[in-house]
Amino acid sequence: MKAMPRAARILVFLLAGLLSAATLAVLVVAGVYLYFGPQLPSAGDIGDPELNEPLRVYTADRKLIGEFGLERRLPRTYDEIPQPLVQAFVAAEDDRFFEHPGVDYQGIARAAYVLATTGRKTQGGSTITMQLARNLYLTNDRTYVRKIKEIILALRLESKLTKEQILEIYLNKIYLGNRAYGVGAASEVYYHKPLKELTIAQMAMIAGLPKAPSRYNPMANPERAVERRNYVLSRMHALGEIDDDTYNSAREAPVTATARVADDRYEADYVAEMVRQDMVARFGDDAYTSGFDVTTTLDAERQRAANRALRKALLAYDGRHEWHGPEDTLDSATLDDAKALKNALEEMNVAGGLIPAVVTDVARRSATLMTERYGEITLDAKQMSWLGGNDPASKLVSRGDVVRLAYTGSKDEAKAWTLAEIPKVQGAMVALDPHTGGIEALAGGFDFSLSKYNRAVQAQRQPGSSFKPFLYSAALAHGFTTASLINDAPVVYDSPDLSDAWRPRNYSGRIYGPTRMREGLVHSRNLVSIRLLRSIGINAAVEHIAKFGLPEDQIPRNLSMALGSASFSPLQMAQAYAVFANDGFQVKPYYIAKIEDGRGDVEFEAEPKVACASTRNCPALQNTGSKRDASRLAERVIDASNAWLVGDMMRDVVKRGTGRRAMTLGRNDLSGKTGTTNDQIDAWFVGFNADLVGISWVGFDKLTPMGHSETGGHAALPMWIDFMRVALDGTPEAIPPRPGDLVAVSIDPDSGQRALEGGGMTEYFRPENVPSVEEARRSGKNAPSNEVEQLF
Repeated sequence: MKAMPRAARILVFLLAGLLSAATLAVLVVAGVYLYFGPQLPSAGDIGDPELNEPLRVYTADRKLIGEFGLERRLPRTYDEIPQPLVQAFVAAEDDRFFEHPGVDYQGIARAAYVLATTGRKTQGGSTITMQLARNLYLTNDRTYVRKIKEIILALRLESKLTKEQILEIYLNKIYLGNRAYGVGAASEVYYHKPLKELTIAQMAMIAGLPKAPSRYNPMANPERAVERRNYVLSRMHALGEIDDDTYNSAREAPVTATARVADDRYEADYVAEMVRQDMVARFGDDAYTSGFDVTTTLDAERQRAANRALRKALLAYDGRHEWHGPEDTLDSATLDDAKALKNALEEMNVAGGLIPAVVTDVARRSATLMTERYGEITLDAKQMSWLGGNDPASKLVSRGDVVRLAYTGSKDEAKAWTLAEIPKVQGAMVALDPHTGGIEALAGGFDFSLSKYNRAVQAQRQPGSSFKPFLYSAALAHGFTTASLINDAPVVYDSPDLSDAWRPRNYSGRIYGPTRMREGLVHSRNLVSIRLLRSIGINAAVEHIAKFGLPEDQIPRNLSMALGSASFSPLQMAQAYAVFANDGFQVKPYYIAKIEDGRGDVEFEAEPKVACASTRNCPALQNTGSKRDASRLAERVIDASNAWLVGDMMRDVVKRGTGRRAMTLGRNDLSGKTGTTNDQIDAWFVGFNADLVGISWVGFDKLTPMGHSETGGHAALPMWIDFMRVALDGTPEAIPPRPGDLVAVSIDPDSGQRALEGGGMTEYFRPENVPSVEEARRSGKNAPSNEVEQLF
């Protein structure tokens, strides 16, 4: 037998070696798989992953007002993602995505070659599927073990899901900087618009982020971001996804990514925080990750009006008082270094619509300031309202001072800004639907970022004279009429509840003598209210007033109650005043209308009690006549005639009393009451028509006097007017119809008795309280039969 030729022996040896190597490789791969495979999810366990979606809070008309959660995410289906955006990601991250089985062996081979020849891990060889596997199930540790697990999981993902499903999950899961997870959130974060409105340049910018979100962030590093964007565009061009013109145009496009500037159109941080607390109480930490959508009762435009009205009123108060001085002062080194000044300005936040600015130069009657967003701005003396007469600008500001600017809205750019400051005084504005209790607007302070304390809900403040209508309602319930005479005369009370003798007086200091009850409320006579309360009795008054929903334990049981010495929040006052607005029903304030989970299923839907006498013709109910509808009828707590009479007296407050400035709105359906406490610590205006209740309050958190002239009519009423001007724009006048058990009678304005001759005025009575002709004749014009005490 001839020996095998040498060449053949070598060939057999090589084949045997290759077979052994292949066998060994298969055994190694099998061993690796058998070792790591059981540690990872099986193909059967891989499906649609749970994506952490934040809690989102909306107005009733679906304007976003709050988002809570570590991850910003707006999941989109594959069909909702524009194809050019898909192509941009594939071109940038894995151009063979639609060809490989989840692992690109060519890419791995290239990475292995680079590692072998250079000793550096410059190429990872990860496909989109491998990246997704890592994001879903692994850590970011750069180890060979993690890479092996990536490969196994990628193969399993591809065996279970289609390429489109993998891309959908990837594009919703990937981190893209600025807390944005997924392309839907990135589009909103960087460009403030939906995916379908993105340009090719913007899509390429987003597609360039996964490699290094911080390094290529277009807001933080625009130069590097452009380099990465243009690389993505070049890959799309090379792959034939875009033509020459599109490529060249997109490369020249400017960087348009910007941080969202605070916009008070849909700002409702105080309500959003109320919702957040409520949702955590209901669902725990799952509230932040389960994609809940909460629809509130807020009306977006009324909320906008509340924010603006409150801020305008507080800035107006601030402008009537002394300048506080700068917030801070920058050193010369920062001022003289353009980059350092720019960085300092970028760290300053807008607050309450006021723009931060740094004074860079001061002339005699002008100042030049630098802002981060609007560049250099010059103010003259008229734009610095605290300057008086011939005062130099240096009286207010110096070079380096950090101050605030307010936008005036003037079309003249030179007059578009005025010097301002963050006010120390605070306020609240609340508006609700009196038929259901739905809160339509709520502002709890000048700016939530400066103070989380929600004064609309948490502050307990003395209402002053805005409490008096409840007392007058109690008087009507105990036999008095709007024509009853009460003596407006000095009183002195000694009581165990009071440390010293109490000598109350009217705000004006004057005494008016016998006063009809209507006039006592219209002109807010303190002495009339005190004598009226003493006649009713404190216990009887408290029992009646508690029906409005005001906590009984917060009402002092002494005569100071008549002047509003109790303490209530603005929201509590709004709830109580709703009883007057809705014909006598008590409704409960609420702000969450509906809660939907991440799948769109309704978890909760509010069914508030509504102010209707019956289910028939009740707009807030379905009018099915069902027992369910009947169970939603609110409790009547005062007679309709009582509510109407108090509302009618308060319409006179607006027409000719302490609230007459509200007549600038040009409406006849407004009822209201001012409120001012001792030393002008609290200023209120509470007003309504049949469809909306509005409460405005102004005061310092530390119970500091605001100044002698800062009454409810001066400090709080302008806020209410500005709000109502917007809130009621285009709505018809809404006065509750006069109840059928009230009759109109002509009375003598001095005595309150029936007018025997011409010249009387119209007043309204229940039939049993109508003044008789005989009594008027017997008593004479100036001798009323229903005095509550001896006049003198």
